[in-house]
Amino acid sequence: MSNEHVFSGKTVWITGASSGIGEGLARAFSRQGARVVLSARRREELERVRESLDAPDRHITVPLDLADGDSLPAAVEGVLATCGRVDVLVNNGGISQRSRIADTDLSVDRRVMEVNFFGAVALTKLLLPSMRAAGGGSVVVVSSLVGELPTPLRSAYCASKHALHGWFEALRAEEYDSGIRVLMVMPGFIRTNVSINAVTGDGSSHGRMDDYQAAGLPVEVCAGRIIRAVQRGREQVIIGGRETAGIYLKRWFPSLYRKVIRRVKVT
Repeated sequence: MSNEHVFSGKTVWITGASSGIGEGLARAFSRQGARVVLSARRREELERVRESLDAPDRHITVPLDLADGDSLPAAVEGVLATCGRVDVLVNNGGISQRSRIADTDLSVDRRVMEVNFFGAVALTKLLLPSMRAAGGGSVVVVSSLVGELPTPLRSAYCASKHALHGWFEALRAEEYDSGIRVLMVMPGFIRTNVSINAVTGDGSSHGRMDDYQAAGLPVEVCAGRIIRAVQRGREQVIIGGRETAGIYLKRWFPSLYRKVIRRVKVT
């Protein structure tokens, strides 16, 4: 059976939609007939993405800063007033990090947690009542392999992804009978600008493309696998190349994993 237009008539809200995986997902969902709500901080980039989608006038842009929790209730109210409901929420917005713990200011740790964890939690909580009232919905969480694999130079980023796993696994259990499904996405190296935009110890931009990131899977491949996982009602999907073997190495040989991760090139 063809999966074309599975999401026709559905509303999909994507954070971090101005580039990378978020932009790829916006294209994929729009091709399947969804109405896409595009959110990120940069209005002009959101408009660029919207204009590139199938049936641009069907979609809307909602500029959003996930670190500004006070702005989120009005954004949710506006989206629900315009769209009626949100069928799929994709918590994709976030920032990465490239710095040693000893060189990282606590304000950077807090910023990463505020955007990656508390932003996703706050937005999900605000949408939860409407999803329950509608009889269900899907929440997609774009985490990372580091959500299960602690990695040097990414301490705050790892912590924020570990926190997402804990919170959303609890949400899945609590709201299963409400018809709300949670998909945890664990990408490895995907060809995006995430390393370029990562923050360093003083909060400045890393500004460089990691070698492994540059050689990663294309965004379109990643987005396609996420779409299929949503369609199939999956609870978790791991996306990447050889780096995904680290999940199994840590699970079955944790001591060996810890030795390997101390020596492996992680940028």
